[in-house]
Amino acid sequence: MLNWGQKALLKLWRVWFYTLAAVPVLVLFPLLALLVLLPNTYGILFWIARNIWAPFVLFGMGFFPKIDNCSSANHRQSHVLIANHSSYIDIFLILRAWKNPFVFVGKKELAQIPVFGYIYKRSAIMVDRGSVKSRYAVYGRANTILKKGYSICIFPEQDYLDETILLNPFKKGAFKLAVEHQLPILPMVFYDCKRKQPWYTTYGYPGQLRVKIFDPIPTAGMPKEAIPKLQEQAHAFIAKALQEDPEEKAKEAIRLWKKLHPQRG
Repeated sequence: MLNWGQKALLKLWRVWFYTLAAVPVLVLFPLLALLVLLPNTYGILFWIARNIWAPFVLFGMGFFPKIDNCSSANHRQSHVLIANHSSYIDIFLILRAWKNPFVFVGKKELAQIPVFGYIYKRSAIMVDRGSVKSRYAVYGRANTILKKGYSICIFPEQDYLDETILLNPFKKGAFKLAVEHQLPILPMVFYDCKRKQPWYTTYGYPGQLRVKIFDPIPTAGMPKEAIPKLQEQAHAFIAKALQEDPEEKAKEAIRLWKKLHPQRG
């Protein structure tokens, strides 16, 4: 069990994370606010997010990405990027993992964050997961993004805050989008985030964050009836990669969570 000093350090470390995430947004806000209002400037906004914001947060937290790109993906083609989602740090890690501009599909609640929310709601595709109308509207907004040659990034897990599950079931939105637009799905696996910076301040520590980018899953010629099978295939693929991780960091995180929270695990 952690002593009070260790618990306090973990909480301070998490506060430090929020501070690091806020500083570049506040400092660059006049420029960012201008960019989101001007047409055809998303590429610049993405460059800032990838090359200034993400490394500032990652290195400031003591995290060092190790990107293993064994993918044969065509970088000139649009993709639907998917990955397991087990930490706030995932956003920054995926920005470093894939250099070609992509747009996040994320929950609308993030738009309520002061200052950041102004930029977020004008640069991401927001969705209210409790609204069928909002979920359906995602496809129309995504179509506009794809016409500009960008990719779409979706973390497809349901109820991803449960620390006892290695990989939650996937929602179908990412796969429906991929099939409707005949876009390849690009799977990525984040091996260490669940152990080194979980959703809750129960444990965690700095260090290397491993990412592996796999070959895309093609959807060319795939009918809509194949969406459930594609959804299952992608889930099984990422789950297998996490299961076979020789360092077993995600499994270690689950074991530790259950040990520290036996009443909740």
